[in-house]
Order: sequence, then structure tokens, then C-alpha cells
Amino acid sequence: MSDVEASIPFRGGEEGYASFRIPAVVVSRTGTVLAFCEGRVNSAADHGHIAVVLKRSGDGGRTWGPLQVAASNGADLAGNPAPVVLDTGRVLLVHVRSAASATEDAILRGQVPDADGRRVWVQHSDDDGVTWSAPREITESVKKAGWRWYATTPGHAVQLRSGRVVVAANHTLPPTGTDTGTEARYNSGHCLLSDDRGETWYLGYLDENTDGYINVNETTAAELPDGRVYFNTRNDSPAPGNRADAHSEDGGRTLVRPFRPQAGLTAPVCEASVLQLRDPDVLLYSGPGDPASRALMTIRVSTDGGTTWRAAYTVDGLPAAYSDLTRIDAATVGLLYETGDFSAYSTITFRRVPVNRLT
Repeated sequence: MSDVEASIPFRGGEEGYASFRIPAVVVSRTGTVLAFCEGRVNSAADHGHIAVVLKRSGDGGRTWGPLQVAASNGADLAGNPAPVVLDTGRVLLVHVRSAASATEDAILRGQVPDADGRRVWVQHSDDDGVTWSAPREITESVKKAGWRWYATTPGHAVQLRSGRVVVAANHTLPPTGTDTGTEARYNSGHCLLSDDRGETWYLGYLDENTDGYINVNETTAAELPDGRVYFNTRNDSPAPGNRADAHSEDGGRTLVRPFRPQAGLTAPVCEASVLQLRDPDVLLYSGPGDPASRALMTIRVSTDGGTTWRAAYTVDGLPAAYSDLTRIDAATVGLLYETGDFSAYSTITFRRVPVNRLT
């Protein structure tokens, strides 16, 4: 497939980081590709000394500039980057922070004080990611008391045609009875909304069904041509398949119906990405295509707003995990994803995929 160009902006064990995880990618209004991820300093673990790092590309993702730190929390954690390019050209970066010692298990069990747990911050860049503003905390506006785990996206956020910014997110609820809080049924979904380009924030929809059938986890969003917002989520439950989806008709404030299984997307339990193209009007989905393991990175296409899906492009048969999609130009889609020959977490690779391969 010679017309699909690939590059490797992040390789574990290089540039002062043991591991790179959790990719997110956007293209600035001037055409600069901004590839974000978590730079994990000491190990591949989900906690510890972690920063949001960035590489910039001026040639559509063929080559990359030096590694930059976009968001740092000292020796603690800054992660789950959710970038979005606004209509003004400003790049917003919503992300979470926590103490390096705060493991997911301890947070789920309620053993981590709020000050050390998952908190939400925002920064911005007005020069295509070269420099970043000081971080500003927005936790009080977008995280309810009692919520334990909290994660933005992963992957890019979206700005709707109305100007509203939508950041898909997930959280867990405190347990009941003899439960510990680690049970999958407490996984829940929500989104962050801003109507003033990131100055102030509030909560949109809540999906907090604890019946154990749909356990909303890492979520991604896209605005459809008819103005509805489509949400697609990782489902950690025994429901059909491992994906679920939902629609909003009011810009993310509420869902038409709660998340329901999307058995048309064969996938393991893993994060995925969605992207709405304009001209042609198709909805894209990227994620591992093997139902049992994180492998077989595949881009799928929907022409009916996420109701049905077909496989359009499979990268290869290698291990692969988290991913994000962006439109580079009229002819090209960018795919930033975790992959490697023997582990899905060896590199974060970028591929330029021709749109005509997908349509």
C-alpha cells in the first residue's frame, strides 16, 4: 500500500521517556499537524511521572519537529490530552492531573484524597502549539462531588458549528452495598461543554446506569452533518460487542437515548476514535479490529450517522491499541495510533491515509 505514508513521532525508550501512550492529534488552521500523547518517564504504568508531550509537523505528518512538553505537573501526572482547534485558530488543550502515586485502583476504591485525585485543567496556544498558556483548573465546574475516576476523551475534542466545545469524558460513581468501587458497572459517561471558547465550562449529558449492561468508558465524539452529536464509547461489560454509542440533538446537553450496544463494530475492550468528514460526508471510526485482542488497526466508515459500519482500511495485522483521527487536507486523513511488532505500546505511529481509500 505504497500510497499510505507512515512515520513514527514517538518511540518508547527514547527522548527521556520510558513509554508513550494515549495519542491525540489535530491540525491547526495553518495546516500544522499537532501530535499529542502522554510521555511516561519511568515506566509504561498509567500512574507516575507523566507529562503531556507534543510534536509538530509542517509537512502533513511526514516529518516531525523536536519533542515539546505541552502540559506538565512537576513530578506528578498530567495526561489524557483532549486538544481542539477553535474557529479563532486557538488550540485548546483540556487534560487531567493527579498525584504520581494515585493509582487507578486506589482512586476507584476511594482511597485517594480529592486533592491528589483526578482533576481537570485547560491550557491554550495561540501560535500553533509552539508555546502554551499557564494551566487553569476547571474541576469544580465539571466534576461532581463523589465521583472517583475521571478521564477526558482520549483523543481530540470537537467544536460544533454553533461554536460550542464538546469534550467527551467518563467517570466512576461511588459504590453501594458491599462493592468496592472497582466494579465495571460504576463506569459512567458525561461530557464537558463550553459556549465561550474555553473560558467557562459546565457538564453536559450524564449516563450513569449501573445495571452492568453498558458500562460507559473512554468516549469520543463527532458532529454529524445534520447537527446531531455522535458519541462512541468503550464498553466494559458483557453486552454484545465492546462498543456502544449514543446521539445528542442539543449539542451534548442530553442524549436522545442512553448508550446502547453497537455490535456493528467488532473490537476488543479498547479506546477508539471517530471523525466526521465533510465532502464526502462520511463518519470514520478507528480502532483495533480483532474482537479478542488489541491488534489489527482498522478504519471503518458509516454513511448513516453511526447506525451501520463497514471496514474500509486495515493497516496491518500487528498489535495496535489507542488511536485518533484527523483531516489533514482534502485528500488525506491522518491516523495517530499505538502499535509495534510485538507490543501495541512500542511506538506511536502516524499514517497518512488517502480519503479515496476510505470512500
